[in-house]
Amino acid sequence: MYRVFSDGGSRGNPGPAAYAIVVTKDGEIVHQHAEFLGVRTNNYAEYRGLIAGLAKAIELGADSAEFVMDSELVVKQMTGEYEIRSGSLRDLYLDAAALASMIPHATFRSVRRSEMLIPVADALLNKELDLHQ
Repeated sequence: MYRVFSDGGSRGNPGPAAYAIVVTKDGEIVHQHAEFLGVRTNNYAEYRGLIAGLAKAIELGADSAEFVMDSELVVKQMTGEYEIRSGSLRDLYLDAAALASMIPHATFRSVRRSEMLIPVADALLNKELDLHQ
């Protein structure tokens, strides 16, 4: 089974933003990536991380994947627990939902940043932001 850990953040809100993903299969890291997004909000960066993780899982042929992030907002929007009120987030949500529909068994879970591989994704994210200061 694949697990995709993603993190997004901005320094300032909005401010310089980036996301990072760490993809594992059966507990082994198979992919890591970070990307600078320019000046964006934190929630935008979180969604872009999820979208990148979904796209990578599809590219890897995942038919079952758990998406783990520290953004309760994004996870609860993806699971239908929270309404999407922001128009800009709605577009990102629709992109994420379309990608998620291509993975037969996609689940979403929010965790504390300190849990599991979120610290690895967080470190990648901060390294990417540092490169663009």
